[in-house]
Amino acid sequence: MKRTRLESETGNTHGRRGPSLPADALVIFGATGDLAHKMIFPALYAMARHGDLNVPVIGVAIEKWSLAQLRKRAQDSIRQAGKIADKEALDRLLSQLRYVDGDYNAPATFTALRQALGDARRPAHYLAIPPHLFATVIQGLGTTGLADQARVIVEKPFGSNLASARELNAIAQSVFPEDSIFRIDHYLGKEAIMNILYFRFANSFLEPIWNRNHVASVQITLAEDFGVKGRGAFYESAGCLRDVIQNHLFQIVALLAMDPPAYQGYGAVHSEKAKVFQAMRPLQPDDVVRGQYAGYRDEAGVAKDSDVETFCALRLFIDSWRWAGVPWYLRSGKCLAATAAEVVVALKPPPQKLFDDSVAGTNYLRFRISPNAAVALAARVKRAGKEFVGDQRELYLLEEQPGEDPPYQRLLSDAMAGNGALFTREDAVEAAWAAVDPVLETHHRAHPYQPGSWGPKQADALIAADGSWHNPAPTRKEKNENHATTA
Repeated sequence: MKRTRLESETGNTHGRRGPSLPADALVIFGATGDLAHKMIFPALYAMARHGDLNVPVIGVAIEKWSLAQLRKRAQDSIRQAGKIADKEALDRLLSQLRYVDGDYNAPATFTALRQALGDARRPAHYLAIPPHLFATVIQGLGTTGLADQARVIVEKPFGSNLASARELNAIAQSVFPEDSIFRIDHYLGKEAIMNILYFRFANSFLEPIWNRNHVASVQITLAEDFGVKGRGAFYESAGCLRDVIQNHLFQIVALLAMDPPAYQGYGAVHSEKAKVFQAMRPLQPDDVVRGQYAGYRDEAGVAKDSDVETFCALRLFIDSWRWAGVPWYLRSGKCLAATAAEVVVALKPPPQKLFDDSVAGTNYLRFRISPNAAVALAARVKRAGKEFVGDQRELYLLEEQPGEDPPYQRLLSDAMAGNGALFTREDAVEAAWAAVDPVLETHHRAHPYQPGSWGPKQADALIAADGSWHNPAPTRKEKNENHATTA
């Protein structure tokens, strides 16, 4: 009998299950921080506008603020994010706010939180705090009974290597059932990322060619044209490999490489994604090119002799039946030539060269993730005339669609409802760390590169055996906008 979405949730290692009912309160640890200001309060306002937030919202932080200060902070955050189009929704959100100040190590803070929760019995605790405080807060919730029938939403990074991820998982699972632990990667909440999963399995024409027999290589680029923006101290503790590739780009790899789920439901998707991470060949130093943009060492909080990478490119292999021998090239960096995220799946050329102008790697499928979403298929078509010569053209299957929910709005709404589809599971997190663990400390030195470039030239050598990097170009919409601006 076909399994349904309701049967798709995975079990947990403790034989316990989390609450199946929606959360009746949202607790935000770190409510006075930058993440809350930039992302969380605008998401809460959007949830209130859509009727998805009708419960108390309790902010917790070490600052000795009044409730009025928190409300002002929330209002400023929402204003900066855009026009306040629904005053009633804003007033409703502000009226739901409560505030608790205190040290996360002090039992009194959690006692005060219990009082602020009032009659709420199924809170969702969101940890928008520095990673070194995750364990402290989770254990505090457990000790004071605030984890009973509750959920915990953990912001990335979930660990800094395999050992720390295992340790944090063990702590979290000693307090919460696995299906009550929601590990956030906000990239999974993007519409364009969700469309990769849909596009792959809603269409039958892809499956016959989506394997090592027809795919030559896969490239994934996530580029930013700005630097660390005053977050030098954070970047010194993370670097590009930990900050972007091990989570964001690996999640894209999993969606592209996974086998079809066995049934309709997010539990099956999680299982197939985990298999991809488990099949990743552990990286070696020669698989990785690290770079650092000129000027990074002048940032506040950065060591004058820092070797932390602000750019990382790597060659990855997935040792599965479907993908054996296919190279996956991933790169990300700051101060690059553009801000864009894109996937290019290059297909193998026809087995016989029938036309003089045939070139290798002419067919590809391109997923544009940002700044404007697109799905495009590249193919060669003949020019008019007697000669058998042609040009490469892209067939656009999708361009930017209006009405996309911001990632944090979607993720927080899902976590409150208990829907784990867009979150990551314990085994997947640990398997992803296992793939990068060998090169976190043992690696070649970072190569310098100039801001505005596409990174160090050594990254070109990494991919040379399979061609060159596909640098994201403007979409048709962007080209039209640029033409209108210059006309």
